[in-house]
Amino acid sequence: MTVQDIRSFNRFYTNVIGALDYGRRLYAPYTLTESRVLYELAHAPRTDAADLRTQLHLDAGYLTRILNKFEEDGLVERGPSETDPRRRRITLTASGRETAALLDERARQSVGAMLATVRAADRPRLADALRTVRTILGDGRAPRPEDVVLRDPAPGDLGWIVQRNAALYAAEYGFDTDYEALVARIVADYGEDHDPRRERTWIAELDGRPVGCVMCVRDDAKPGAARLRLLLVEPDARGLGIGDRLVGALVDFAREAGYREVVLWTNDILAAARRIYRRHGFVLVAEKAHHSFGQDLTGQDWRLDLDATQE
Repeated sequence: MTVQDIRSFNRFYTNVIGALDYGRRLYAPYTLTESRVLYELAHAPRTDAADLRTQLHLDAGYLTRILNKFEEDGLVERGPSETDPRRRRITLTASGRETAALLDERARQSVGAMLATVRAADRPRLADALRTVRTILGDGRAPRPEDVVLRDPAPGDLGWIVQRNAALYAAEYGFDTDYEALVARIVADYGEDHDPRRERTWIAELDGRPVGCVMCVRDDAKPGAARLRLLLVEPDARGLGIGDRLVGALVDFAREAGYREVVLWTNDILAAARRIYRRHGFVLVAEKAHHSFGQDLTGQDWRLDLDATQE
């Protein structure tokens, strides 16, 4: 391996990226860097300018100009940080989320068109090669919280939610197939009929693979209430704050969507999840013993008053 080998590959891959964005239609009216900033904001809703500079290795003045442009276009809002008054928190507006989603969908379609030219038999080799480059040039470092992105589900992700919930709860708590059937019904109902203005699913992605999820749906039995469902984090991705970010994104969305409260049902054996709920202000309102999924359990109802947490 020589310096020339790396430079040759860089020229090749730059041409590939250029072909994907031929005529700058992919990111128009924004540049690639501006689109990357929008992407980071869409997948890390509590980001501030210092975080963005670190993650994207951007000059402070350049990033400020980008954020000023976004603010003028009505894509972002800036306010005081909840953790450090010296920092400014940056959040996407509804228009900003729509723009980020549009650019993301264009990128997915463009890459999908490129992959369509790759033979099915060659795709595993390509995936392995990409992982090898990332592993070697990443110096074998452990995953960091900033390596995780939150995104909307792509084709196949809803099926992944069902499969991973069933497999993990069977392995960790001994749940039987009744639980898989319940998750399948929840996911099918969401997939067939959900209002994107009031309901949403998040996938946590690390190194190109899903490692977590959560779902926000309306609670038809309680007008004005959103229901948190199917919070999950893969065992090998725990410790990166993924569950906390997923719940935080859901709570922010529920508030902006106009819900007055968020409710959820869980079981007392899920200690880690309950700690996350408490950190976000949920309170336990009821408990009841039951036999479900092949186990004797204690079900719990939790509630977050969004009006109270906003004051």
